[in-house]
Amino acid sequence: MKFIKNKKMKPQITQTNETPFGGCCAHSRRDFFASCAKCIGAAGVFSGLAVPTILTSESCTPRRSMKVRVVFAAHSPVAEEACWPNIAFDFKPVMEKYMNAWTIGCPGIEFVQSMIANVEQEKKLVEEDNTRGDIDGYIMVHLVCDVRFIDNLIGTGKPFLYVDFLYAGGAGYLELGARQLRNNVENYAHIPSGNLDHLVAAANCFHLVKGRGGVKAFVDAVSKIRIDIAANVKVDMACTNDRFDILSTNDLLQELKTKRILAFERGYDLTNATKDSLGIDIVRRPFTELNDLWEKADRDQAGEIVNRWKNSAEAIVGVRDNTLEKSARMYLAMKECLKKHDACAITVNCLGGFYGGQINAYPCLGFHELLNEGLIGACECDMFSTVTMVVMTTMTKGRPGFISDPVLDVEGRQIIYAHCVASNRPFGPQGASNPFSIMTHSEDRQGASVRSTLPEGYMTTSLKMWPGGRQGYEVVFHQAKSVGNSTDDRACRTKLVAVPVGDYEKLFTEWDRWGWHRVTYYGDLKAPVFALADALGWKIIEEA
Repeated sequence: MKFIKNKKMKPQITQTNETPFGGCCAHSRRDFFASCAKCIGAAGVFSGLAVPTILTSESCTPRRSMKVRVVFAAHSPVAEEACWPNIAFDFKPVMEKYMNAWTIGCPGIEFVQSMIANVEQEKKLVEEDNTRGDIDGYIMVHLVCDVRFIDNLIGTGKPFLYVDFLYAGGAGYLELGARQLRNNVENYAHIPSGNLDHLVAAANCFHLVKGRGGVKAFVDAVSKIRIDIAANVKVDMACTNDRFDILSTNDLLQELKTKRILAFERGYDLTNATKDSLGIDIVRRPFTELNDLWEKADRDQAGEIVNRWKNSAEAIVGVRDNTLEKSARMYLAMKECLKKHDACAITVNCLGGFYGGQINAYPCLGFHELLNEGLIGACECDMFSTVTMVVMTTMTKGRPGFISDPVLDVEGRQIIYAHCVASNRPFGPQGASNPFSIMTHSEDRQGASVRSTLPEGYMTTSLKMWPGGRQGYEVVFHQAKSVGNSTDDRACRTKLVAVPVGDYEKLFTEWDRWGWHRVTYYGDLKAPVFALADALGWKIIEEA
């Protein structure tokens, strides 16, 4: 099987008088779209990035200037702690590029810049703006995943444009944004794109607020830009033939009754619900048990595993031999723990355990090995994803799931599945392997993790099962064609790029209810998943 090198699908965007790429009118929505065609001309280049040059004319000059506050959501200009995009990331050049692009590309709008990190600072900023009374709208750029605020800015009722700094805003952007869409917030507009042309076009829509359409015209215009960008992405959705066996629904339900999950600290308690609905046991264990087995792990055997990794990895970047040895011992400890408890799956609160000094190595490489063997190693003690992996790996007779933190990029109409753990045998233990590299864990640049260059051209199925949680018995589900891998240094190491099947706009709406993680499997698994849900009486949520 041949795996093609990385490539990013580029959209082919057709500019017409129906799409305000760079327009700047302050008239009605119809006038805006008509006269903006006159404004689109040559492209200027600033800081190495193309931004639109506005060719102003008398008919396209704003009646009066506007003032828009750009709020960068981050703790500090340089990331001081582990985070998305990563520790020590310098946001200053990023903010400068955004501000210069908007200043050059949006005549008639004055942009003022702020950086805030929490709800208290958000409230204070809104109070100050209300006192002065000179702010006409807000742009919020989500720079750091774990910064969460939005309500007070939106609560002003002024036009609000939400921008994701890709591979950085992450869960914060998706979850907060989905809540606004679910609640039909009238002044909320959003555009997740790394293309400054798109962001400039969206910002020029602020002029529409002064016309007859008001804030609704602004929101509608940004939506049209976003939808048109995605609609003009042309991808051949035909997929490589992928044959595989699955268990029948009846056989699967019987087999699940033999499965057991080990959960190391924390995690949503699904013990009773999972046992009652699927027959899967969940056993909670303390970190001390894992550490004891890690201490007792055979050093010679660990050394052999390290040598195998060094010989099979495409590259090892920034990871020392002693870190690899610790990771190999963690793999041996987890394997022994599975054997001891007759379990098929292990999930570990890896971030809390590692940062708290409760475990001695990241389990990422160990999870990688378990997944390649047809067993399950699941990240962050995410019980919903772990249960999903037990069901799906059993259904597919050993195919590994890929837990990820997805990112949406409208430029290529893409969803990018990102995490620091992945198998390099996505078709199962006996299937073809793909190249992988060993690197540090991305967020903190410590430990050892995996960048797996996953195969492109295949149909994938992404889902998460919710057995008896706060939403009842449900499955969230979508499918996408794999089209490449991103090697962007921001965020997690493995980044599988895919183009979703179905309604791309709908993909923005479920993150507040389901959280960030999804589990991706190679293969068109829609029919068996729907058959299983039907047999169990579970509801399927098709998020695309």
